[in-house]
Amino acid sequence: MSVLDRFSEISSKIYMDGKFYKSQSTESIDVIDPATENKIGEIPETSQSEIDEVISIANKAQKAWNQKSPLDRSHVLHEVANKMGEMAPLFAEALTREMGKPYKESMDEVHWSIHNIRFYAEMGRGETGKVIGSAVEGQFHYTLKQPLGTCVLILPFNYPMVLLAWEASAALAAGNAVIIKPSQYTSLTTLLFAEAFKALPDGLFQVVTGEAAAGKSLVEHKDTHMVAFTGSVPVGVSIASKCGELMKRSLIENSGNDPFIVMPSAPMDITARAAAFSAYMNCGQICVSAERFFVHEKIHDEFVEKLIEETKKIRVGNGLDKVDMGPIVSSKERDRYENVLHKALDEGAKAVEGGGRLSQFNKGWFVAPTVLVDCNDEMSIFNNESFGPVAPICKVSSFEEAMEKANNSRYGLGANIYTKDLSEGIRASEQFQAGMVWVNAPLLDNDAGPFGGTKLSGMGRQLGAEGLETFRDTKTVMIDPDCQPQDFWWFPYSDEEMYKK
Repeated sequence: MSVLDRFSEISSKIYMDGKFYKSQSTESIDVIDPATENKIGEIPETSQSEIDEVISIANKAQKAWNQKSPLDRSHVLHEVANKMGEMAPLFAEALTREMGKPYKESMDEVHWSIHNIRFYAEMGRGETGKVIGSAVEGQFHYTLKQPLGTCVLILPFNYPMVLLAWEASAALAAGNAVIIKPSQYTSLTTLLFAEAFKALPDGLFQVVTGEAAAGKSLVEHKDTHMVAFTGSVPVGVSIASKCGELMKRSLIENSGNDPFIVMPSAPMDITARAAAFSAYMNCGQICVSAERFFVHEKIHDEFVEKLIEETKKIRVGNGLDKVDMGPIVSSKERDRYENVLHKALDEGAKAVEGGGRLSQFNKGWFVAPTVLVDCNDEMSIFNNESFGPVAPICKVSSFEEAMEKANNSRYGLGANIYTKDLSEGIRASEQFQAGMVWVNAPLLDNDAGPFGGTKLSGMGRQLGAEGLETFRDTKTVMIDPDCQPQDFWWFPYSDEEMYKK
């Protein structure tokens, strides 16, 4: 069955209790291929009664899942990873058709998901508490790591599979149930992706679709116990606030506006290639895209020239063709990005490459990869996430000036520097106000290392041991095996310890 046939088959459905069910909702959202503007399916605005049922099912499934040994849970998660490998071509094509990214990037995302599932399948078997030194002779004191319960994962469109894997695999390995609320732009792909999780007990992994109402209901429901959100600052702040009010654990990963510093010692050919990749990968729709370039005046002109050369090489088109960059995900998102770009031009930036739409396309939400010069760090594009394929360049005169401007931001997700000066690399890694720093190695993730931001970019961490802890509580246990009296502090207090008048 073709991907389009599968889209048709699962349209108007949710994934509940291990099966696809046609939603009772009378409200639906059309799903549009961003490269062709053809309708390829529709998703329901999941009803409140269905959300209540999904949550009830999840809580029952979680209790049984938590009773399984970490080894048994590990075996099941490896089965999930195996299934992802078998279905990889289907998932990759689905993502390209629904979201627009090149097929190569979609297939990479499936493989990254597989690696992460396997990582947490093994990590979940490891430390589940520790013995601590007792405070009282003869007692046994230790900690236990326990699941939170039912975790809500609200996901973005740009990396719907791998971000799901990062969070779901950690949550499941820790003994939780998960309910996924994907972006409206990638819900069909997420529903298909759910098939890889069929090895799990029914009800442990479920998917509901819709816009803000569905997410709000999941966040505020009294029987969900944790919320992981990736998306915009306003929504992230709102969710964090509501979770705080409800005393509910939250993981928030908001927007980024990552700096990219280029120093005179950097090799220009490699640096220009890295800059193009960092700015244009996934059509610039990455939270850790390089969005603010600070280039030393000594090599500014050379860097701009080489970046223009690299930008001209970018092949733009349908992600199912031989291309490097696809369209922006939706008409609404393209309008938003173009407003950001036009404002930068109005404020004095100059487009030396790109700067608008591509004339060869009469359909699809395509834009040209763009290089902007004559920029300064007071421009709006330097103070807000552009989330599109643009590289705005600001000239600086020193390392110190570059660092000051890079840190002068409300955001703090990732940060980049290209330099062969060891001192500059180490100083930057210590001084960048960001959750992640890349020195001559932009955008990389590592399953074993935490991912997350500071400032408005969020709180909490995904990946690594920290990512597992995000979905666990720690309980302290103290045992006196001999049930001895503790006269050193019990009633009655001794006369010797009374106040001496």
